[in-house]
Amino acid sequence: MSRALFSRNADLAKLREEGYFVQVVGGFLVMREVPYVDANRKVRKGTLISSLALAGDQTRPPDTHVLHFDGDYPCFADGIRIAAIANQTTHFDLGHGLTAEHAFSSKPDGGYRDYHHKMSTYASIIAGPAAVLDSTSTPRPYRALDEEEDADSVFNYVETASDRVGIGALTAKLAGHRVAIIGLGGSGSYILDMLAKTPVAEIRMFDADEFLQHNAFRAPGAPSLEELREAPLKVNHFKAIYERMHRGITAVPQAIAADNLDLLDGIDFAFLSLDAGEAKAPLVERLHARGVGFIDIGMGLELGDHGLSGILRVTTSTPATREQVSSHERIPLAGGGDGDVYASNIQVADLNALNAVLAVIKWKKLCGFYCDLENEHHSTYTLDGNMLLNEDQS
Repeated sequence: MSRALFSRNADLAKLREEGYFVQVVGGFLVMREVPYVDANRKVRKGTLISSLALAGDQTRPPDTHVLHFDGDYPCFADGIRIAAIANQTTHFDLGHGLTAEHAFSSKPDGGYRDYHHKMSTYASIIAGPAAVLDSTSTPRPYRALDEEEDADSVFNYVETASDRVGIGALTAKLAGHRVAIIGLGGSGSYILDMLAKTPVAEIRMFDADEFLQHNAFRAPGAPSLEELREAPLKVNHFKAIYERMHRGITAVPQAIAADNLDLLDGIDFAFLSLDAGEAKAPLVERLHARGVGFIDIGMGLELGDHGLSGILRVTTSTPATREQVSSHERIPLAGGGDGDVYASNIQVADLNALNAVLAVIKWKKLCGFYCDLENEHHSTYTLDGNMLLNEDQS
């Protein structure tokens, strides 16, 4: 993708043609080996880092005039700080191995036209004083680059959402995980929708059912009538959609049962969004035995005189909380009777989505993406009263 960005965008290509040492790293445009003067009037080299605004593989005009600088604060030739560009001085962990010590702000009238305008302007401001002390110093080293495609990325295009708001380091905590979604019903499909937007290494989907008309009304997206006529398998339907964005989608057109639990080998976390039945007890036992963390979700809705009411459940099991989860019998392992609030099969898209959102938020807490002070492992949301209860804090 990096090579494609430089070949398809005149502003990025022009930076390289003029000899600047520029690269795309994650969702950032990085200019390296920019000379500057430090407070001791020594010429040193630093790195300019700007977030990228992209429409697919096309750059848009920069959406911010601020950029980051990795190095000491740059000064004029006499060692006095260039105060006009001061914005913020602190340590920034930008993710992707990028750090910075300063953020600078310099906005020309009308803003920056493109990334050549922005990066070359900052390079001139910072490197100009260095040329006064050393006539050979230049921000244009004409360094030859052997730019490789970003083959290691799980995305088919650059993920700019995290880096443009400064949470790239947090997003990196989600990378590398191999996650299973067992059951692609209403809630499971929304879990997929959210996981596909994270840098997990693999999303392994398990479901043997067809994607039919009733599924279309409680799943993300809007399939056409022609697509529904084909009655594709759920895993194939969703893989075709989400592999446009994420390269790590694996479709397994089978329901998990006691005789195929080996299909789970290699995963390190699982979302269980399937009804209680014969397969669930050996599935949970297998995950426990392998030390795999998982989140089990459930929904029970009932139709009454005043509309639908019911409860959504999110139960988390980790190696540290196995006994707590089991002792409280938080996870239903067999089909419930008339008195089981989770036995009802009424589902609606908004509550399917909410159940999935609560589960994915909890997983992100376990990964360290979100703050988790209560560390709850069992939550219920009661529709009537809009009440969210947390239990089983560890």
